[in-house]
Amino acid sequence: MKILILGAGKMGTFLTDVLCLQHEVALFDTDPKRLRFVFNTLRMTQYDEIKAFEPELVINAVTLKYTISAFEKVIPHLPAGCILSDIASVKTGLQAFYEKSGFRYVSSHPMFGPTFATLDNLSTQSAIIISESDHLGKAFFKDLYNSLKLQIFDYTFTEHDETIAYSLSIPFASTLVFASVMKHQKAPGTTFKRHLDIARGLLSEDDFLLTEILFNPFTVGQIENIRAELKNLLAIIEEKDSEKMKKFLTKVRRNLE
Repeated sequence: MKILILGAGKMGTFLTDVLCLQHEVALFDTDPKRLRFVFNTLRMTQYDEIKAFEPELVINAVTLKYTISAFEKVIPHLPAGCILSDIASVKTGLQAFYEKSGFRYVSSHPMFGPTFATLDNLSTQSAIIISESDHLGKAFFKDLYNSLKLQIFDYTFTEHDETIAYSLSIPFASTLVFASVMKHQKAPGTTFKRHLDIARGLLSEDDFLLTEILFNPFTVGQIENIRAELKNLLAIIEEKDSEKMKKFLTKVRRNLE
């Protein structure tokens, strides 16, 4: 298959490496410096090159902020039968865009990031494929994610964003709050060090990505849950109520089972 990947960032180059041995792959980025280290791949910086390539599938791996605008720029250069795809972590607005585009589409979300995941062993990681997607597109990404040994889940666009609000917004918000009150420790404990590593990794991500995940329409409800539990925990600590603390810890352990 002739595959065009948009964006030579971490995920774009990762997907290029994964796909380039079995498919004819082209990687497009407006910054030629970002294309220096790819192999067995066509490197493109001009839209006319896309038209000549005639891709059968476009994988949009640009920064979330520019996902739709990147599609809008390449669509005039694509053949009619091309399938559009994205790997965006927030799907807000994408379904409406796809339905107006006139192209077949497949939307998915590999639930790992190059910052934290061990890319040569993804067997503990997951991926979501949006159920409204084109059948052939879904089959392609199922084969791809199976080859990476990912656990695959089928969700609608709405179910995806609900899931992300739970699985990403909660840890993101918790980590940001931890980091916002953090002070330098001369003798930090093991747990503190682990939280610190997570916070540094999170803050190395693109600001717009973090913002969009936290601005997910379903995030507010999850943050409200955190606030309610913090209020409850604070009251227990202030009252030094051992019985309530035991019940709280029992509930937390039950949630982890």
